[in-house]
Formats: sequence, structure tokens, C-alpha cells
Amino acid sequence: MSTVEVKMRVETLVIGGGQAGLSVGYYLAKQGLPFLILEANQRIGDSWRSRWDSLRLFTPARFDGIAGMPFPASRNRFPTKNEMADYLESYAAHFGLPVQTGTVVNRLSREGNRYVATAGERRFEAKQVVVAMATYQRRRIPDFAHELDPGITQLHSSEYRNVSQLQDGPVLIVGAGNSGAEIALEVARAGHRTLLSGRDVGYVPFRINGRMARLGVFDLVLRFFFHRVLTMDTPIGRKMRPKVISHGAPLIRTKPADLASAGAVRVPRTARVRDGIPVLDDGSIAEAANVIWCTGFHPGFSWIDLPVFDSDGEPKQHRGVVPGEPGLYFVGLHFLYAMSSTMIHGVSRDAEHVVQSIAARSLSARAA
Repeated sequence: MSTVEVKMRVETLVIGGGQAGLSVGYYLAKQGLPFLILEANQRIGDSWRSRWDSLRLFTPARFDGIAGMPFPASRNRFPTKNEMADYLESYAAHFGLPVQTGTVVNRLSREGNRYVATAGERRFEAKQVVVAMATYQRRRIPDFAHELDPGITQLHSSEYRNVSQLQDGPVLIVGAGNSGAEIALEVARAGHRTLLSGRDVGYVPFRINGRMARLGVFDLVLRFFFHRVLTMDTPIGRKMRPKVISHGAPLIRTKPADLASAGAVRVPRTARVRDGIPVLDDGSIAEAANVIWCTGFHPGFSWIDLPVFDSDGEPKQHRGVVPGEPGLYFVGLHFLYAMSSTMIHGVSRDAEHVVQSIAARSLSARAA
């Protein structure tokens, strides 16, 4: 029988090598603090590369650089997902950040005064751990999905790449948030009868690549409203946070008129399955040859064996610092501190705050 061996002891272990983890690494390096970043994918940026082919960021390039390195594109251009992936890879190389790829952490616990992360037969011990991962780790699919007729093609949005994966016939998109709306628009334009099922989440009332945006309206929304107003330090931010987490953000790029023009039809929420066919909230059936579940994700932190979660599986933290577990931190969570926390331009601020806490803790430990 194989045994788990001690692989490495580090001062700070960062779990996740996306924009959140790399931002943390940048600030740790700036403080001169030793650390190691573990990335599950074989290549930095692969979490972006694995998303659907036509995906572009919702924010222009001027908002898409993380700490210390602007995004290499004209300021008003909306980068592709592969361009974002390549940027993250070049960012890690530029700053010489110590990233170990292909390392899936399957358990995090505490032993005495150290945290222990295991990845297969490898073991990492650390005084501090930063879980730098978004709250989108495990696919959320309704329990009744398995009751669908086996002849219906089913995909979660995380599995969808392009329309070539679909068979001929109607497509039911379940979930009408940003991912659902963008995929519905693409599928409808490809000639499929498309039903978009779910609640109306609202939409940004201007074109993000239009004249109003170029005149500064989008900057006002992103830099001020999402970054400064909707935070855990304001009454409106604290009120909005549960709604944003449970119901999602308004449509940013896609507009209802775009969907209607493409032929996508809005229908009620998908409630159940009867005789292998999806049934909507109003009792009508949704004839579909394909179903794409744009129903979001669970937090997916069951591998963390520490008492730091609330009843919804969300970490109990303040600005990424976990009060009940000294030395444990989170960065990259949905609305961790502000509406902008999961956006490229917001994650750096959260990372800097967490690293300031780590630096203070390290200084206190040395003084003792």
C-alpha cells in the first residue's frame, strides 16, 4: 500500500493558479514572503481555455489586467477567453511566480499549528493557506435531469463548446443568466429553435461596447458602483449580496432584444420531467432534442475538512480572512467583499488585503 509522504513545507500555500491565486502570489512576492501556488490544470489559464469557444470577457482590456501588469490589448477591446488564458500564463512567467501545475488538492485539514493539503500521494504543510478559487467548482444540475429521455443530448454549460455538440432539433437552455443568454443567442443564430427557460435577471441598460460605454458609463458602473458602492462596508452592498449570490448578476452583454431578434423564445422555469420530456412551471412541455443546463455551480469545497462553512456551503469570512481559523484565507469568491470580487479588476484588491493580513501575521510570529 502506498503511503502519503511529506513533499514540502512552505510558509504560505496558495491553492488555485487563476487570476485570484496569481494576484495573491504577486503581492506575496512583493512582500518578500515565501510561498507556493498549486494549480489543478496542466497549464496556467486552462480554466479559461476550457470554456465555450466564442466566449469573450464582459469587461474591456483596460479592466482585465491584474496587479502589476496591464492586459496587452487596446483599452476598449473585449479579449477572448484564450487571450485571457495566455495573459495569465505570461503573467506568472513575467513575475517568476512559483506555480506547480497538475496538482489537484483533494483534502485540506489542520494538524497542530500547521495546515496540511494532500494531493494524491503528495503532502504540503503550511503555516498559512489561501484558497484562491471561485465559488464555481461543482456543476449544479437539477435532480430530475436523469429522468430525461436518453435520446435528448444533455450538456452543462461547463461542457458546452460550440453548436457542433448538438443534434438537430430544438434546444432548451435552462437558466437565463449571462451564460444561458449568451449560449442561447449563439444556438439560435445557428438555426436551432431555442427556448430560454428561467427567471428574468434584468440587464445592463446600455451596450457595453457602445457610445455610452465609451463615454464612461461602463467605467462608472465597474469602477464605482460594483467596486465602491456594492461592498460589505455599505448598507446597500450588504443588502444586495445575498440576492446577487442566489440569483446572479443582470445580463451584461446580451439584451432581450438580441434574443428576440435571433428567434430565442423566453419560457418559464423548467420545473420537472414527465415521460422523459421537460415540463415548465406553467405546466406546458418543452419539446427539445437538446438541453443545456446553465444552472450554475455549487461552491464545491467539500475537500476542505475544517469547520469554516455556513449552511449554504459558503466560507465564513470577512474580506477573505477566516476569523475562526487563523492563517486560512479565501480569494476569488463571488461577492467576497464587493460585487467586483470575481471580476478581473476586483480580485487584486481582495488579494492585496489578504496578503497584508498574512504579512502582519508573519511579522507577529517572528516578533514572538
